Amino acid sequence: MKIDQESLKKIANLARLEIKPGEEEALLKSMDSVLTWMDQLNEIDTEGVEPLTHIMDEVNNWREDQGSNTLSRTEALGNAPSKNDTYIMVPKVIE
Repeated sequence: MKIDQESLKKIANLARLEIKPGEEEALLKSMDSVLTWMDQLNEIDTEGVEPLTHIMDEVNNWREDQGSNTLSRTEALGNAPSKNDTYIMVPKVIE
């Protein structure tokens, strides 16, 4: 498949790209080389080849979520800039 200037302008419009007049020739060559490469890939016999769904065969080792209190109340309140005996104090954000 050959890309002409009219096709290049349509593609640039769809991609919302502004192509400067000096860049057209280089882009035409680049797109032509990509399409030539794609034509070469289409010539490869892929009969019997399974589609690739994942790059690696690794499997996640899931673990159960287990909640635990790792900080005591006094330790958690120790890091708060404003607090009372029970809670962390924050500025009011809703009127």
